[in-house]
Order: sequence, then structure tokens, then C-alpha cells
Amino acid sequence: MSACGGVHQRAFGRAENLGGPRPAEVEDGDGALPVLDHGGPQSDHGSFIRQSSDDEGRKLKRREKNRVAAQNSRKRQTRRADELHEAYESLEQENSSLRKEVQMLAEEQRRLSEALKAHEPLCPIVHVTLVSPHQQ
Repeated sequence: MSACGGVHQRAFGRAENLGGPRPAEVEDGDGALPVLDHGGPQSDHGSFIRQSSDDEGRKLKRREKNRVAAQNSRKRQTRRADELHEAYESLEQENSSLRKEVQMLAEEQRRLSEALKAHEPLCPIVHVTLVSPHQQ
């Protein structure tokens, strides 16, 4: 029975032998997924294997290109995340600094307001009635 006879037997309920040669396995670059050459009556085994080999070559190139593109994408994503994290830390530091400055300014305003209130009863300028220059 051929290497794929089990598949034919499950699909059709019986094993089929089409009279051709047994399928030749063509190993791809990593050996994970063998390509079977069924060699039909109008098939030239050599051209089928070359075509399969060409297809596998294109698949391998596409996989490699995709792998590189995915790797570059992950690098860009990591770089962007790092930039965002640095910006976040910088903004947090600036925010903290500004909050401290607001507290200091609020305290200064409170002190100056208290000093002004303490000075008002003693200030002679506040108690003087202003005469406008037109009334003189």
C-alpha cells in the first residue's frame, strides 16, 4: 500500500493502487512537511519535483521574509514602548516637580496674605483720604 494509502482508504473506504509508482517523498528545507509526488499518468516526475522544489523555495523565501518582517515589527514595537515609558517617567517627574512648586507658591501666597493683613491696620496710606488732583 502507498504512503498515502491510509488516507485513500479512509476517504474512499478501500485502498487504491492506481498502478503508478509509489509516491516519492520530497523533503523541504526543514524536513517538517514532506511533499508527496503522486506521479499521475500525465505527470513528468522530474518537472513535478522541480516545480515542488521551486514552490518550496518560494515558500521558504516568503517564510524568511515574513520572519524578518515580524522580527522588525517586534523591534519597532519594543522601541516605541521604551520611548513611551521614558516619556511617561519624564512627565511623572515634571508633574511631581510642578506639584511641589504649586505647594511652595500656595504657601508663599498664604504668608504674604497674612503679612498684608497684619500690616493694614498700621499702614497710614490706607487711612488717608485721597484727594483727586481735580478737586485742588
